[in-house]
Amino acid sequence: MDGGRTGSTGRSVLAIGAHPDDIELGCGGALLAHAAAGDTVTMLVVTGGENGPGDDVRIAGRRAEQERAAALLGARLLWGGLLDCAVAADSGTVRRIEQVLESTRADLVYVHAPDDSHQDHRAVAGATLAAARRLPRVLHYQSPSTLTFTPSVYVDVTAFVTGKLAALAAHASQVEMSAMVEPDAVVASARHWGAHARIGYAEAFQPTRMVLDLAPSPASVAVSSAAPEAVPAAWSLIPSAGRIG
Repeated sequence: MDGGRTGSTGRSVLAIGAHPDDIELGCGGALLAHAAAGDTVTMLVVTGGENGPGDDVRIAGRRAEQERAAALLGARLLWGGLLDCAVAADSGTVRRIEQVLESTRADLVYVHAPDDSHQDHRAVAGATLAAARRLPRVLHYQSPSTLTFTPSVYVDVTAFVTGKLAALAAHASQVEMSAMVEPDAVVASARHWGAHARIGYAEAFQPTRMVLDLAPSPASVAVSSAAPEAVPAAWSLIPSAGRIG
């Protein structure tokens, strides 16, 4: 599949989170791996985290923290403009996500796991599934508030754990107020999923869909032009010479 590609090999990746620091915690290592591989990475943060822990000064600084974290991940940052703790999986939210999917031509999306105790996480997951209903690759990441999570896709982040920690540290107002994003806990989680994946450190994802488009071998390229002839004419998606309608 070439749709959404930014070059001959690079993929357009979109990570969606309800609040500042959600994406870094759920898939920051994977995004660093994508950036290192030459993929284009975009982050959509749906709200400004206005109802997060801390006083007004801390809350006001969350936008700047998110901008620093995105820069550390090598990602472009977009804001959804919705209100923290009031996100709904309605047509407006779906349309906002669709607009970003269209503008980025993303062909791989990371988003919250649907079964989550935080209403914003559930709403963002539901709206994303609707907006990305035609995409072949939608992966869900785990949050501290995720209830059930059954991953079967893993990304090797052994080389990117330190970078993930740096991106999380950019969210100083939240790291200082929450044990859920302590560095030791983040590293332990990566090691846990790495053991499941039989590698050093990993991030785990629960797929809605995960299509692999493998590069064709030289032999398959040689016969690809003849492939449509092997399909009965009535079923072919490519009209043969002389066919009308």
